[in-house]
Formats: sequence, structure tokens, C-alpha cells
Amino acid sequence: MILKKTNAVLGLLSSIAVVLHMVYNCFSYFTFYYNPALKLATSVPLMVLVCAHAICGMCSVFLLGDGTRLDLYPQKNKKTIIQRISAALIFPLLIVHLKTFEAMRSCSESGIWIGFAMLLVLQLLFYVVITVHTSISFSKACITLGLLTDEKKVRMTDRIIWCIMTVLLLVTAFAVVKGQFAMFVHL
Repeated sequence: MILKKTNAVLGLLSSIAVVLHMVYNCFSYFTFYYNPALKLATSVPLMVLVCAHAICGMCSVFLLGDGTRLDLYPQKNKKTIIQRISAALIFPLLIVHLKTFEAMRSCSESGIWIGFAMLLVLQLLFYVVITVHTSISFSKACITLGLLTDEKKVRMTDRIIWCIMTVLLLVTAFAVVKGQFAMFVHL
């Protein structure tokens, strides 16, 4: 149970860190103000927390048997399946995310607009995957830590987190795409 609780704490801290990182990036793209120190201050703790969370999550699945028999109750396990698929998608998309700015600049300078468009799509997919994973996982982490015990409160928390994360997703997607078009697409 220590592993699961540690993972839940890391998941909640990762959720806070991802929100801070998204808010800072929205600010940067809306204002065209870039501060490398602030970028690192929001991204490095996020990366550390997410890596630790991923390691604990994989250990839970492989060592505690949390990954078994999801097919027994497919309706009840739908969220868990989505949670795990989104977790698996985060890392390959993260690799693209970390190189997106340089790759977009390169595509723009070379006139490779199909590559530019593909990067935009992958970037938006990354934002969706992060949003879905965070939204599904938040209340589950709270349940694991004993912070949520009532089913009605779980549903209410889920709704609130989904609303917050959806708004943040839409604002971030708009800010980043608008900013990148302004920087790289010169008509």
C-alpha cells in the first residue's frame, strides 16, 4: 500500500506541476515573453515528478498485480484502461513535445508545411493525452490517499477536474497554436 500511496502523492503533485507548466506556457505565448529560468522552474520539477510517478505506476502494475484482469468488468474498468493507455502515450509524445519548437522552426525555414502540420497535430494530441490522464487519475489518487470516500464527492470532484482541465486544454491549445503560427508562418 505504501507504493500505491506514494504513487498517488506523486500523481497529485504531477497534476499541480502540469497545471503550473501549462499556465506559464499560456502566459509566454500570449505575451511573447520567454524567460528560460521560469521555463526550467516549471518543467524540471514536472519532469522529475512525472518520471517518479511513472516508475511507481509501472511497479504497481507489474509488482502488485494491479494490471491483471481488466477484462472481467469492462464497464467498471473503462476509466482504468483509458488511464493506462493515456499513460503509455505520454512518453512517446513527450519526446516530440520536447523537440517541437526546434522542429517547427526547421520545418518553417525549409518550407516543409506537412511536417509543421504533423507537429501541430502531435502537440495537440499530447495536450489531450495529458489532460485525459490527469482528469481520470486525480480522483483515483484522492481515493487511494483516503481523501475521497463518498461516491457522490468522487463524481463531483471528477466533474470539477474535468472542467478545469478542459478549459486549460483549450486555452493552452489556442495560445500555443496561435503563438507558433505568429512565430513560424509568415504569409
